[in-house]
Amino acid sequence: MPLPQAPPSRVFVELVPWADRSREKDLVSSGEALPGTCRPLSSAQAQIAPREVHVSGTALVSARPDRAQVVVRVSSTKEAAAEAKKSVSRRLDYVAQSLRQQGVQAENIIITKDFRRVENAYHMEAEVCITFTEFGKMQNICNFLVEKLDSSVVISPPQFYHTPGSTENLRRQACLVAVENAWRKAREVCNLVGQTLGKPLLIKEEETKDWEGQIDDHQTSKHSDSLTVQEKIKSTTIHAASKVLITFEVKGKEKRKKYF
Repeated sequence: MPLPQAPPSRVFVELVPWADRSREKDLVSSGEALPGTCRPLSSAQAQIAPREVHVSGTALVSARPDRAQVVVRVSSTKEAAAEAKKSVSRRLDYVAQSLRQQGVQAENIIITKDFRRVENAYHMEAEVCITFTEFGKMQNICNFLVEKLDSSVVISPPQFYHTPGSTENLRRQACLVAVENAWRKAREVCNLVGQTLGKPLLIKEEETKDWEGQIDDHQTSKHSDSLTVQEKIKSTTIHAASKVLITFEVKGKEKRKKYF
């Protein structure tokens, strides 16, 4: 059985300038039919309709780690408890004195001690956890301790990290730079066509992301303990990218007054 033929339909369209968008929405929401004729804009209406420029701006910013932590372990195993404590305390005092001489503040040094019995002997172990903000000073101190102390003192490889809030601050910085780039682009476009850039009408952050490591997301296959200091710094560097869309008002070129 053939399907019944659908009745013919008619479509009515009206081209509405930007200034009359509210009227168009009112007509549609109230269920009224839009007029079927396209009325040309008068010169006054054309001047009322705002002129705009839409631009996008992108930015990519990076931040190296601002903290590093090194742990110095001192241990001794002796048959007498007093000898084990004395051996560790002597070297521990030397480490603390060296740190003070190098300008490391007391609030950046944490010392923990562990004393226990191992079979027929006593084992004493101490850890000095040091937080550095200057990586050059950190390397100099670690090299000095390795040179002056024996193999019973173990210095861990530095662990780099960021202070809390660093990622959020970097995201904010990326957004601000992207907005500035978009503004510069819009200003250059207006200058090129002989117009003046007005105030921003809309600012929207279209995309944002952040990650840690290489910018090209290429991660090294080396184990973290075998990385050099510079490789560790790069692997813990954080990056933030932002893309914004901005709509600016466009003004006519201001005419300079002539004074006679």
